[in-house]
Amino acid sequence: MSTKVIDCRGMACPGPVLVTKKALEEGLQQEMLIIVDNAAARENVSRFARNAGCSVKVEEKEGCYHLSIARAAGETRPTVAEARPTAAETANGACDCEAPDGIVYFITTNTLGQGSPDLGEVLMKSLMVTLAEQKPPRALCLLNTGVFLALEDSPVIEQLKKLSAATEILVCGTCLNYYKVKEKMAVGVVSNMLEINSRLTGPGKVITVG
Repeated sequence: MSTKVIDCRGMACPGPVLVTKKALEEGLQQEMLIIVDNAAARENVSRFARNAGCSVKVEEKEGCYHLSIARAAGETRPTVAEARPTAAETANGACDCEAPDGIVYFITTNTLGQGSPDLGEVLMKSLMVTLAEQKPPRALCLLNTGVFLALEDSPVIEQLKKLSAATEILVCGTCLNYYKVKEKMAVGVVSNMLEINSRLTGPGKVITVG
């Protein structure tokens, strides 16, 4: 059977994931090759395909990433719409991402409130300490300067690492690339707008910080 080649170079998030999702849902090919041109897209597409029950092999060629995606022959796999993150990828298996009472924090800034940045940093750390000491939220979705919270030099990195044992931490890949800080990410998983939006529109309560 021929391999379907899909060129996703130049596509903005979440384009590569959406294209991969559509191709997997069509299910016409046992194997396909997705080409992307940045690390965030590579990680997002790879994780999405694996969550859908496929194997993924990644090869770097001429500054781009070639992702060979294959379905396991003869196996019954969940539909793409039903695909869920694996235990290792969502809080080491401790996060019940289907919990109806799970709270999702949508965080778009690395400081809390308006006014003094120094005070805002103190308040953000206070919030993270509080979250780490009480019932953990279902997910933290970090966008824009909120991604700075997940970096290795973040003042709340210890709190986020503690939360990651029971909370899914999704870090916007487009934002990491924009601020050129992806290599400094120390907690969570590189995510995309499709995945983040699925958390915001899920059954749990959403609290916006930013």
